[in-house]
Amino acid sequence: MRAKRRAILRSALAAAAAAAIPMDGSWAQTGAPARRPIPSSGEAITRVGLGTWITFNVGADDELRDACAAVMQAFFQAGGQVIDSSPMYGSAQEVIGYGLRKLGRPAGLFAADKVWTSPGSRGPSQIEQSRRAWGIPRFDLLQVHNLLAWEENLSTLFAMKAAGQVRYVGITTSEGRRHDLFEDIMRRQPLDFIQVSYSIIDRNVEDRILPLAVDRKMGVIVNRPFQQGALLRYFSGKRLPVWAGDIGASSWAQFLLKFVISHPAVTVAIPATSQVAHVRENVAAAAGPLPDAAMRRRMAAYVRDL
Repeated sequence: MRAKRRAILRSALAAAAAAAIPMDGSWAQTGAPARRPIPSSGEAITRVGLGTWITFNVGADDELRDACAAVMQAFFQAGGQVIDSSPMYGSAQEVIGYGLRKLGRPAGLFAADKVWTSPGSRGPSQIEQSRRAWGIPRFDLLQVHNLLAWEENLSTLFAMKAAGQVRYVGITTSEGRRHDLFEDIMRRQPLDFIQVSYSIIDRNVEDRILPLAVDRKMGVIVNRPFQQGALLRYFSGKRLPVWAGDIGASSWAQFLLKFVISHPAVTVAIPATSQVAHVRENVAAAAGPLPDAAMRRRMAAYVRDL
């Protein structure tokens, strides 16, 4: 399994090399990606970010780290900002730090990470280890990952925010886990962000979680917009509707992302990728028109009938 994965990542490296992104930043995108304000502050951030689960867990292999750095460079050059990681993601944090150093610590980074430890008394040391791995002065956003030891860890994050050691605080869950507790925490705590799973076929958060985020003025980060690539594999070879052009979607990835980021509650989606072409394609989904409510219903119905 590991050998197969390394072969896949090496092919991504080849693709990155073929893309030949200039280090001087002379590559230019066609159209800037749209931004959405963070509800608690009004600060605007781009609507498609970069996740690092699995794709950036490449260990100490220099070639594979360079492939990830190429993805990061393409992401920043396309106008991306939010990179999200976790101590749970193996070597991903160190690989991000490697990329940031190689790229000269690009301006515009919105660094989002998580605390994932129990008991919560270990939180501060884990957060400091994560910060050093990234090589940044502080995180923009820290989140309690999957609600692990959430009371103590969240108390730590609020104290850090009060001391100016982090700008925003949030909680995360994925794949529909513990939504009842998640909703209860949202109602009782002054969170800046929540992070949940949401896609065109996984819409469980639409009924209660997303409306509550709007009411509570919380930003929403969406993980698994492609269901860890399963949606892209499923739709591969299926016909993209002609009317997808009306919302500027030229691929299934853009079609699926536009559905997610056009929801009024969603601030940013964080698809993960190990390929330069794909990160460009993803960020470009936030440029140009986005579907309105009627188009979203049409998109969902089309996918449902396939």
